[in-house]
Amino acid sequence: MELTDIQRKFVLHWGEMGSMWGVNRTVSQIHALLFAHGKPMHAEELSETLGVARSNVSNSLKELQAWNLVRITHTLGDRRDYFETSVDVWELFRTVVRERKEREFDPTIRVLREIVSSPDFQKEPADAQDRIRSTMDLMTKLATWADEMLRLSPGTLDKVLTLGASVQKFVRGDAAPPSPAGKGDDPDAHHASLPMI
Repeated sequence: MELTDIQRKFVLHWGEMGSMWGVNRTVSQIHALLFAHGKPMHAEELSETLGVARSNVSNSLKELQAWNLVRITHTLGDRRDYFETSVDVWELFRTVVRERKEREFDPTIRVLREIVSSPDFQKEPADAQDRIRSTMDLMTKLATWADEMLRLSPGTLDKVLTLGASVQKFVRGDAAPPSPAGKGDDPDAHHASLPMI
């Protein structure tokens, strides 16, 4: 498959960003290619398009499957495995957040809870105990928040993200948050829509 200049730029940049996020460059490039192409591709086609070894593609696909970002599909009359990813950016966002939370946040919270519940923890200086408890509290709240956000519909999640920092006015009670779409100035309309979130 011949990439367009736009596709090539997208795939290359996604690979560079993947490296910064701690993800193998080829893994990121394969995912970017499947996303940009929007159709299933077999391993040989991925290998040829990206100019990487077939073994590298196989290992990268296994990693993407482990992250639930790629699934296998088949074509009638073709015995090869084809691979596809979701073309829904919200589904991908949810998958990445869920997987990172399960792999990074949840184990850290478990260790922090073990530390705090250990009898030896009381022997630590009070200020050190406070810092560790504060860290555990913050991470627990972030994990709970992530779980709650993952349960929202894409439309509602989009509105929450669009509110951004203006949500602080609502939390403090200063004023109703602005309409996420930037429409209407009726405060009652804003309040009426909040329970939907």
